[in-house]
Amino acid sequence: QVAPVESGGGSVQPGGSLKLSCVTTENIIGWCRVEWHRQAPGKERERIASSTSRGGSTVYGDSLKGRFTVSRDEVKGILYLHMSRMTTEDTAVYYCAADCTRIGMATSWGQGTQVTVFS
Repeated sequence: QVAPVESGGGSVQPGGSLKLSCVTTENIIGWCRVEWHRQAPGKERERIASSTSRGGSTVYGDSLKGRFTVSRDEVKGILYLHMSRMTTEDTAVYYCAADCTRIGMATSWGQGTQVTVFS
Protein backbone atom coordinates (compact mmCIF):
# COMPACT_ATOMS: atom_id res chain seq x y z
CA GLN A 1 0.00 0.00 0.00
CA VAL A 2 1.44 3.33 -1.04
CA ALA A 3 1.55 5.94 1.71
CA PRO A 4 -0.21 9.24 1.11
CA VAL A 5 1.92 12.28 0.27
CA GLU A 6 1.02 15.67 1.69
CA SER A 7 1.98 19.00 0.15
CA GLY A 8 1.00 22.65 0.27
CA GLY A 9 2.27 23.56 3.71
CA GLY A 10 4.07 26.80 4.40
CA SER A 11 3.90 30.04 6.32
CA VAL A 12 0.92 32.35 6.38
CA GLN A 13 -0.17 35.36 8.38
CA PRO A 14 -3.21 35.29 10.66
CA GLY A 15 -6.38 35.60 8.64
CA GLY A 16 -4.76 33.97 5.61
CA SER A 17 -5.56 30.79 3.74
CA LEU A 18 -3.78 27.64 2.62
CA LYS A 19 -4.77 24.58 0.64
CA LEU A 20 -3.16 21.27 1.47
CA SER A 21 -3.14 18.28 -0.83
CA CYS A 22 -3.03 14.62 0.09
CA VAL A 23 -2.09 12.53 -2.91
CA THR A 24 -3.16 8.92 -2.80
CA THR A 25 -4.65 6.86 -5.61
CA GLU A 26 -8.06 6.61 -7.23
CA ASN A 27 -8.55 3.24 -5.52
CA ILE A 28 -7.63 4.53 -2.08
CA ILE A 29 -10.02 7.45 -2.37
CA GLY A 30 -12.75 5.09 -3.53
CA TRP A 31 -12.28 2.30 -1.01
CA CYS A 32 -10.89 3.88 2.14
CA ARG A 33 -11.52 6.62 4.64
CA VAL A 34 -8.93 9.34 4.12
CA GLU A 35 -8.32 11.70 7.00
CA TRP A 36 -6.46 14.85 7.89
CA HIS A 37 -4.77 15.04 11.29
CA ARG A 38 -2.52 17.63 12.81
CA GLN A 39 -0.06 17.82 15.66
CA ALA A 40 0.78 21.14 17.22
CA PRO A 41 3.98 21.61 19.23
CA GLY A 42 3.64 19.96 22.63
CA LYS A 43 0.19 18.57 21.87
CA GLU A 44 -1.33 15.24 20.91
CA ARG A 45 -2.08 14.48 17.30
CA GLU A 46 -5.74 15.18 16.55
CA ARG A 47 -8.04 14.25 13.73
CA ILE A 48 -9.45 17.34 12.03
CA ALA A 49 -11.27 16.11 8.93
CA SER A 50 -12.23 12.96 7.10
CA SER A 51 -13.62 11.83 3.79
CA THR A 52 -15.41 8.51 3.45
CA SER A 53 -15.17 6.15 0.51
CA ARG A 54 -18.63 7.30 -0.56
CA GLY A 55 -17.59 10.93 -0.65
CA GLY A 56 -19.06 12.23 2.57
CA SER A 57 -16.86 14.55 4.57
CA THR A 58 -16.66 15.80 8.13
CA VAL A 59 -14.66 18.55 9.82
CA TYR A 60 -14.11 17.98 13.52
CA GLY A 61 -13.99 20.64 16.18
CA ASP A 62 -16.05 23.76 16.63
CA SER A 63 -13.02 25.98 16.10
CA LEU A 64 -12.47 24.50 12.64
CA LYS A 65 -16.01 24.30 11.31
CA GLY A 66 -16.68 27.19 9.01
CA ARG A 67 -12.96 27.75 8.43
CA PHE A 68 -11.76 24.37 7.17
CA THR A 69 -13.37 22.39 4.38
CA VAL A 70 -12.52 19.19 2.53
CA SER A 71 -12.81 18.41 -1.14
CA ARG A 72 -11.46 15.69 -3.34
CA ASP A 73 -10.57 14.72 -6.89
CA GLU A 74 -11.63 11.10 -7.16
CA VAL A 75 -9.95 10.47 -10.50
CA LYS A 76 -6.60 11.81 -9.35
CA GLY A 77 -6.98 10.35 -5.88
CA ILE A 78 -6.36 13.66 -4.10
CA LEU A 79 -7.95 14.88 -0.90
CA TYR A 80 -7.70 18.61 -0.27
CA LEU A 81 -7.89 20.54 2.97
CA HIS A 82 -8.93 24.15 2.49
CA MET A 83 -8.01 26.33 5.45
CA SER A 84 -9.16 29.92 5.82
CA ARG A 85 -9.17 32.63 8.49
CA MET A 86 -6.19 30.93 9.99
CA THR A 87 -4.89 31.68 13.45
CA THR A 88 -1.67 30.96 15.28
CA GLU A 89 -3.50 28.01 16.87
CA ASP A 90 -3.46 26.33 13.46
CA THR A 91 0.32 26.05 13.52
CA ALA A 92 1.08 22.34 13.34
CA VAL A 93 2.35 19.51 11.23
CA TYR A 94 -0.53 18.29 9.11
CA TYR A 95 -0.74 14.60 8.27
CA CYS A 96 -2.86 12.60 5.90
CA ALA A 97 -3.91 9.05 6.73
CA ALA A 98 -5.59 6.43 4.58
CA ASP A 99 -7.64 4.10 6.77
CA CYS A 100 -8.22 1.00 4.70
CA THR A 101 -8.93 -1.36 7.59
CA ARG A 102 -12.44 -2.07 6.36
CA ILE A 103 -10.96 -3.79 3.30
CA GLY A 104 -8.34 -5.66 5.29
CA MET A 105 -5.45 -3.30 4.77
CA ALA A 106 -3.51 -1.28 7.30
CA THR A 107 -3.78 2.43 7.86
CA SER A 108 -0.97 4.30 6.16
CA TRP A 109 0.32 7.73 7.07
CA GLY A 110 2.08 10.42 5.15
CA GLN A 111 5.20 12.21 6.35
CA GLY A 112 3.36 15.41 7.13
CA THR A 113 3.62 18.99 5.97
CA GLN A 114 4.43 21.93 8.22
CA VAL A 115 2.00 24.82 8.49
CA THR A 116 3.06 27.92 10.39
CA VAL A 117 0.80 30.87 11.11
CA PHE A 118 2.81 33.85 12.35
CA SER A 119 2.03 37.44 13.13
